Amino acid sequence: MWINKIKINNFRNYKQQEIKLEENINIFYGENAQGKTNIIEAIFLSSMGKSFRAKKDKEMINLNSENAEVEIEYQKSDRDGKIKIELGKKKIIYQNGIKIKKLSELLGIINIVIFTPDDIHILKGGPQNRRKFLDIMISQLKPNYMYHLNLYLKTLEQRNNYLRQIREERKDENLLEIWDEKLAEHAIIIYQYREEYIKKIKEKIKKIHGEITNQKEEIEIEYISECKSKEEYLKLLKERRKLDIIKGFTTKGIHRDDFVIYINKKQIDIYGSQGQHRTAILSLKLSELNIVKEEIGENPILLLDDFMSELDEKRIKSFLEKIEDTQVIITVTQKIKVENKKVLIYNVKEGKLEKQ
Repeated sequence: MWINKIKINNFRNYKQQEIKLEENINIFYGENAQGKTNIIEAIFLSSMGKSFRAKKDKEMINLNSENAEVEIEYQKSDRDGKIKIELGKKKIIYQNGIKIKKLSELLGIINIVIFTPDDIHILKGGPQNRRKFLDIMISQLKPNYMYHLNLYLKTLEQRNNYLRQIREERKDENLLEIWDEKLAEHAIIIYQYREEYIKKIKEKIKKIHGEITNQKEEIEIEYISECKSKEEYLKLLKERRKLDIIKGFTTKGIHRDDFVIYINKKQIDIYGSQGQHRTAILSLKLSELNIVKEEIGENPILLLDDFMSELDEKRIKSFLEKIEDTQVIITVTQKIKVENKKVLIYNVKEGKLEKQ
């Protein structure tokens, strides 16, 4: 799959821009704060229905405007199509001119894999970063996953509110069983999806990482969860009830899941070097790319935002060699040379593009 054209109006620092893309490699270069990442964000928005960096939709609207539009024309092996997103008082999404009622209907239409400098924190940072990585990957392939995750988070918020009411207003704690049941119902479905895709990553990452490191490093992944069955989780919620009431929030659940990566039997977030972190992230992202390709039967679109700043020349070459027949959108501060591939280059300056 690939994107033919992007149209953006009043989006971030772009007033009006039409961008034609090459099926292979597209490079956007320029100094910082010129609008390179905004192009990546527009594509991500059209795929996931939200930004990967803005908390609120209004942050993506040009400061001098009340509304913004992003339109993407895409091509798949069996069909072409168009996604249009209007941002304003409400977010309205269209596929081929027809309004989408639920966000889950958008997921999986344009499949993407994104790599940003912040991805180094997937392994270095807290568990929420690793959960976010899984959530983005799985929800594109299984829109039902996002449906259950959203219901779980909504139920979690309601349970937490009631925990505080028990503590402060002496409400009946037996009523927690209503939320416990709903929480457990969604938790086990989320766990099963995550376990399935961690298993798929395990199958891919070992070979990929071995090739990148010339077989000098062995990589392993361990999935950590306390929600492996509905009965176990309900029992755990009951055991933690008094503590949850004291704290005013749910201390155990799928919202605390994590996965740990080991390099040569050592936990990478504790013992890994900067180079090992970067190589492990490369392996993780290439595994994601391969999984998405297998699931949808064609390559997803690869978004590399300021990708080169985190990697040395050897890792860059190794990465690009492994992404044959994939549309890649790259943002960099300096123009780069890519050999043996079709390349389209744009210079980005103050929200305007100049084709090179």
